[in-house]
Amino acid sequence: MKKNMMSIIILALLVVNIAMTAIMMFTIIPANRKTIALVDQISGAIKLDTAGTTPQGNGSGGHDVSLADTATASIDESQTFQLKKGDDGEDHFLVCSVAILMDTTNEDYETYGADLIPGRQSLILNALSETIGQYTYEDVQALGQKGVQDACLERLQEVFGSTFIYQVALSGYIVQ
Repeated sequence: MKKNMMSIIILALLVVNIAMTAIMMFTIIPANRKTIALVDQISGAIKLDTAGTTPQGNGSGGHDVSLADTATASIDESQTFQLKKGDDGEDHFLVCSVAILMDTTNEDYETYGADLIPGRQSLILNALSETIGQYTYEDVQALGQKGVQDACLERLQEVFGSTFIYQVALSGYIVQ
């Protein structure tokens, strides 16, 4: 009789365990989905890639460009970009030299690449000035050189409507 009573108790505990597991599944999974959706929205707002980064980590769209397939266009003189006024009310500037790296195997390189700087220097400088000018001194310090380069790259890719420009290099980077 004691063995049957133990079997009944074990069976009752098993049924209670299954019921509690089912209740947890129906309450936790929807909350988990909401949490995942919230994390995706936040990461999208701050432009984080939750699926992983590109091999170079430079936002180049995930494709590698060999050195043999790279063309570089440089703006000869150093450029001074005015930053947006911050909390201190002071004028701040970013001084740097600009070089643009292009993928010669991209179909749009034929259209834009060969005479990029001589023919479109003012367009490029205007896009860079608008992009850099939206940041305050504190923003530029927080982003760092890599963050500013990535923002400039995104803007130039928007202007040209293509990814033939795969990197913007800002050398001699001085923020004052």
